Amino acid sequence: QLSCLVKMVTLNGIPKDLDSYPEDMLLFLSPSDYAATGSCRQYFAHIGKANLPVLPRESSQRKQLLLEALECLKIPGKQVNKENAEILGRLVCDLGGEYITSSGGNLLKQLSQCESFLPDQEEAIRSVINSGNTTFGPPVAWSAFTLDELSGLIPVLCHSILQKIPK
Repeated sequence: QLSCLVKMVTLNGIPKDLDSYPEDMLLFLSPSDYAATGSCRQYFAHIGKANLPVLPRESSQRKQLLLEALECLKIPGKQVNKENAEILGRLVCDLGGEYITSSGGNLLKQLSQCESFLPDQEEAIRSVINSGNTTFGPPVAWSAFTLDELSGLIPVLCHSILQKIPK
C-alpha cells in the first residue's frame, strides 16, 4: 500500500511538501527523490522515525537505506556520535555489533526501540553496558528511569548484568 501511495503521490513529480506525508511512505522513496525538497540529513531524520519493519530486515531496500544514511551523514569508520544516532533513529537496529561497540553508549537509546537483535548485536550491547562507560553509567547505578529508557534492551541483558541493577 505504501509503495502504491508513493507512486500516486509522485505521479506528477516529487511534491514540495514531502515532510507532511507519513514517514513510513518515505521508506519507498530514495534520498535523491527527496533531495528536491530537503537535505539527505532531513530525509534520514524522517526515515529514522518510520516503522522500519515495514521492510524486511534482510531486504536489499532496507540495506541500501542504511548504506545511504551512513554515506549521507559522513560517518567515519564504525563510530556513530549521539547526533547521528538520533538522526538514524530506528536505522541503528541494522548496524552490526562492531558499530555498537565502537560507538559506546551513543546507540543504546535508539537500540532499545528495536524489535530483535542478531547475536553479534546482543554481544556488543552487553559489552557496552558492562563497560559502564555510557551516559547511563554502570548497571549498579541504574534507576527505574534508566530501566524505562532502556526497556527494549532488558531481554538482551545477561544474568550477571541484571544482578548488578539495584532493586
